Amino acid sequence: MALQRIIIVGGGIGGLGVALGLAREGVASVVCEQMASFGEIGAGIQIAPNAFHCFDALGIGDEARNVAVYVDKLRLMCAVRGDEICNIPLEDDFRTYFKNPYAVVHRAELHDVLLKACAGHGLIELHTSHNATGYSQSDDGVVLHLKDRPDLHGTAMIGADGLHSIIRKQMLNDGDPRVSGHTTYRSVIPTEDMPEDLRWNAATLWAGPKCHIVHYPLKGWKYFNLVVTCHNDVTEAVAGKPVDREIVRRGFDHVHERARKIIDHGANWKLWVLCDREPNASWIDGRVALLGDAAHPMLQYFAQGACMALEDGVCLSRIIGKAGISNSALLAYRDKRFARTAKVQTMSRLIGDMIYHPAGGDAAMRDAIMGAKSPADWNETLKWIYGGALDHAI
Repeated sequence: MALQRIIIVGGGIGGLGVALGLAREGVASVVCEQMASFGEIGAGIQIAPNAFHCFDALGIGDEARNVAVYVDKLRLMCAVRGDEICNIPLEDDFRTYFKNPYAVVHRAELHDVLLKACAGHGLIELHTSHNATGYSQSDDGVVLHLKDRPDLHGTAMIGADGLHSIIRKQMLNDGDPRVSGHTTYRSVIPTEDMPEDLRWNAATLWAGPKCHIVHYPLKGWKYFNLVVTCHNDVTEAVAGKPVDREIVRRGFDHVHERARKIIDHGANWKLWVLCDREPNASWIDGRVALLGDAAHPMLQYFAQGACMALEDGVCLSRIIGKAGISNSALLAYRDKRFARTAKVQTMSRLIGDMIYHPAGGDAAMRDAIMGAKSPADWNETLKWIYGGALDHAI
């Protein structure tokens, strides 16, 4: 039987990625985005080699590399003392080892690369203002129910609709995501507003007790992305709420002035309360599958949320390309992906406590262990995740 179209709920990086992957396998899809236009909320995003492996697999590797900023190193600083703990070089040896670079990019630019590729492919339909309300299915197909629109029919469905997924809610009914009690504040500033002595070509993390600060250049060094996070025991999920600088400063009185002054240079701050879920293998319901944050939402501390969604998309599209659309194909995708994404979910929590936010003896242990690693040691340490797209996921 000829392959028919797959309905994809959600037009973010994960949804567009799997649409493009399916198209390259000759499988048609229709992408349903609830917003009035396609786009990405947020600013900077870190793209590790495993994501670039996925871009290459999707045929857009060069386009993705063209919008990236290539930082020289990952730099870990002590937010209390104001000095460097360690750094991970990202230049020739790193690229040779992982067969792709590590870079930073503006989310909107990366999303636009995917959107243009999808819009130019005859097997992909793109629809906006399509608000999913649920789904139903039979032995040979699925139906997506939409608010104030006719139903859409397809052979299978992928829920790529994020942390608060409507598709997951119907499939699992497992309640709201876990609120971590950590709040992240984000700002993007012109490069000239960044303190001159901190305009490093690095993805920099200042680690302190129950807080951290991240900064790196964006858009060809026109801007710097600022991200600051602290434990403030909030219990309600919030996304993209504008806040005053005075609110952002709270929780950073104990860090070194060199790190703290970064906050003073930020403008138009917005806050997000970090949420995730426990790993749960129930991603599949008949001909309906979850992908990305809908399947395995994770904290930001490994900078792997988008990377995992892209790996999902390449993996799922290749399995369907080989085996056709069926419940067994979707289960094979889940079985291929679950252990890896569960590890990243769990490790994202752990490194928040062990690397980003420790104090006292725990911080001293972190400094000693991480400071002793050579570049070759770091390559071996990170091989499981940065090389994992080729070894285990694709």
